[in-house]
Amino acid sequence: MTDTIGADLAALFEAAAAAKSLAYAPYSDFPVGAALRDEHGRLHAGCNVENAAYPVGTCAEAGAIAAMVAGGGRAITAILITGNGPNLVTPCGACRQRIREFAAPGTPIHIAGPEGIRQSFTLQALLPDSFGPDNLHRKNPRANA
Repeated sequence: MTDTIGADLAALFEAAAAAKSLAYAPYSDFPVGAALRDEHGRLHAGCNVENAAYPVGTCAEAGAIAAMVAGGGRAITAILITGNGPNLVTPCGACRQRIREFAAPGTPIHIAGPEGIRQSFTLQALLPDSFGPDNLHRKNPRANA
């Protein structure tokens, strides 16, 4: 895989796939993994964790973002989400907003299946004209936003 997509993207894919294999999805049987790279070049991964009380489950992207923040990161420079099935597993609306908190509009969001990268977007493409820290006159923690 490294030859076809590059080492940086391959590392994100491997981290997301490993996280997906640990997902707790007994209700949907739809495991999802996410991995992101922070402003220091470190990788952080997360998986979906379902709950019998459906609204309190956690998305893979939210888990990866929480791991980044807990590890001292404050800016997402790239993120990859992977799931199973034939369709693209793009971030839900809430996760797009979560990503927006820590990512610049041009940040790449890669969508993968078990076979590899299926499509890549920018945050701006998935969440155009978004509301974020800048709207609240807060200093944006994103590197080179």
